[in-house]
Amino acid sequence: MPPGAPAQLYPLGDAAVVVQFGDAISRATHAAIQAFGAHLARHPFVGLRECVPAFTTLTVYYDPWLVSDGGQHPPYETVADTLRALLATVGPPAAAATTNLVEIPVCYGGAWGPDLDFVARHTGLATAEVVARHTAPDYLVHMIGFAPGFPYLGGLDARLATPRLAQPRPRVPAGTVGIAGPQTGIYSLPSPGGWQLIGRTPLRLFDAAWAAPSLLHAGQHLRFVPISAAEYARTQQHEP
Repeated sequence: MPPGAPAQLYPLGDAAVVVQFGDAISRATHAAIQAFGAHLARHPFVGLRECVPAFTTLTVYYDPWLVSDGGQHPPYETVADTLRALLATVGPPAAAATTNLVEIPVCYGGAWGPDLDFVARHTGLATAEVVARHTAPDYLVHMIGFAPGFPYLGGLDARLATPRLAQPRPRVPAGTVGIAGPQTGIYSLPSPGGWQLIGRTPLRLFDAAWAAPSLLHAGQHLRFVPISAAEYARTQQHEP
């Protein structure tokens, strides 16, 4: 899709519409997704269930029974027409605020980041330079996915791009920070994974008992802050 092109709509099953705002990951596309999601929150239609943002899309889930008009039109067409009308009235995306950053402490290397040395060799950088480059940017949370609370981040230094593991690990501890290609993210729960592991945060990213179960959400900005092993042990919130 060319920049500035109208959003494209297509069905996802019989109870969701995907609104596609672009073909590539970008802050401009993210801003458009956030703006439309906020517009829908202010102007919900009857039958709207939830909206799920991704890198280039916003998926709108609805109750087909509640949007049915007695069989005159398929529910998808009714919802798609409603969304097109709302798209025509949404204002321009607001500039993203970066003043309130979420700081994520990370202990890099060693048992917390067993692939840090590999990333250094692959990129031709010293391990200290890998850490410095990884902690320098303010990252944008584009989406939560893969596992509950897992943030997909934009803003990784291009020099740090490193391929995934050829064979994924069967278990990656919660809080582990990894790199996969041009992306970086944080494992929110213990799970299998093939990202290159460079560090671990002592913070808990997801807890179903919390009022808002995920620490992070799409649209936030975060910064990684290096800490020592002693600091990690002192502030650890999840199981080792």
